[in-house]
Amino acid sequence: MKHLEQLLDRIISHAKINLREFSFDIDGHMKGLLPLDQLTKFYAYYGITSHHPIFFSFINSSLSGSYLLGKCRVANSILYKCDIRGDELKQKGEALNFKDFDLVLDDDEMISIRNSLLLKTLVHNFSHDPEKIDLFLIKNTIACPYANIHGSPLDGCFLGPFSTIDLTTGHDVIVGAFSYIQTGSLAHTNVEPGHIWIKNGGVFDFQYRYSQDALKNYIGFAPGKGVAGRFMDFAEDLKTDFQRLYDVVHMEKPTIVPSGASLNRYAVFQGESHIEENVLVAQRAFIESSWLGKGANAQENCHISHSHLDGYNVTAHGATIIHAHLKPRVFVGFNSFLQGKENVPLTIGEGCIIMPHTIIHLNAPLDIPPGCLVWGHIRNKTDFENHSMALDDFSKIKDECKMGNMHFKGDGSAFVQAFTRRIEHILEANGAYFDGERNSGHAQKGQNISFNLIQPYPKGPREGLYPSIEINP
Repeated sequence: MKHLEQLLDRIISHAKINLREFSFDIDGHMKGLLPLDQLTKFYAYYGITSHHPIFFSFINSSLSGSYLLGKCRVANSILYKCDIRGDELKQKGEALNFKDFDLVLDDDEMISIRNSLLLKTLVHNFSHDPEKIDLFLIKNTIACPYANIHGSPLDGCFLGPFSTIDLTTGHDVIVGAFSYIQTGSLAHTNVEPGHIWIKNGGVFDFQYRYSQDALKNYIGFAPGKGVAGRFMDFAEDLKTDFQRLYDVVHMEKPTIVPSGASLNRYAVFQGESHIEENVLVAQRAFIESSWLGKGANAQENCHISHSHLDGYNVTAHGATIIHAHLKPRVFVGFNSFLQGKENVPLTIGEGCIIMPHTIIHLNAPLDIPPGCLVWGHIRNKTDFENHSMALDDFSKIKDECKMGNMHFKGDGSAFVQAFTRRIEHILEANGAYFDGERNSGHAQKGQNISFNLIQPYPKGPREGLYPSIEINP
């Protein structure tokens, strides 16, 4: 355990240096988050398919449940329950279009994670930096429980619990609990908890800030006190359901998986649940007594319970849907929390966009009409009217719009189009439009994954660390 403790101290020290300008209490925030004495009880695993370039290199790293899957190098890092994936890595000879010219890769793109403590964090590669087209790098970064790192190279950052940094290159940034950031790049910034910020240069800037009094009922995070609130309680209550997946090596599929669909070996699928063709149920997704129509997807760490998704629905990483009916092509963003009740149903009309980190926690039935943009904290129809706008109307914004804690500046049409294109990309990449021969995606490529186990040193000074392993094609 000695080497593991030294590794943790070294990573935290690097993070302190990077974030020294904020006088941020990293030690207090980290207290109790990583159960060092429990790490020897975990095993790591990695997935192999014929569709992903294989190159794993682990050096003095504690993996504890990693998934990896694509080409990757890890050095001196504690990952804990990461995914990483890398299923959108670019390969040698592939061209990346940037404005008016193409950049051709001389080598396969590599994910390299150095001196990083990621805890329970997903790293879903989708590189976008033309200056580093063959390297997706994360350095000296701490990401707390249920944070999302999605397509975001980071250096010296601290992500609070249930936060998301999406398609954003970050340098020395603190992202508060339940904040969502998609700004292209961000440096030397302390983002307060509950801040939703989507920016595209001078084209548009969407910002929403949760009331801190309302937010603390759902998620709170303070030095010496750890993570608390409804979101954390909800996530921790699912541990028992997931534990059985890790207790045995081989498991029979819990349902018949249709043509073109994929149900991950490490997803919980129970109750009277059903999936149609081209559905993707990703690792650590939780599906209970729900129907997923054709082309729908349930991404990592999402929870869908007692709900019906008509088809071509996107449920992004960490999103929760309970007692809801989603009509076709509804998008539910990262870490959104949608909870109806058996006698308080939630219905969301076709083509709606539920913004990342939206909370719909109903105390009265709600039927959201088709084609709406929805954000913020909603409990009833009145809240909905103050936290939504028809997509057609939002597209007509040319300068500025304020509604309560939401402030938008720029071109509304460009904002809606950007979201629409992103949703289509997700559906295409996940194989929602697979016709048996063409348009294959993650659902089809992930049908046959071979999972391989790795265990840490059980005793001695290296207790809790994993041996260095190199895996090549």
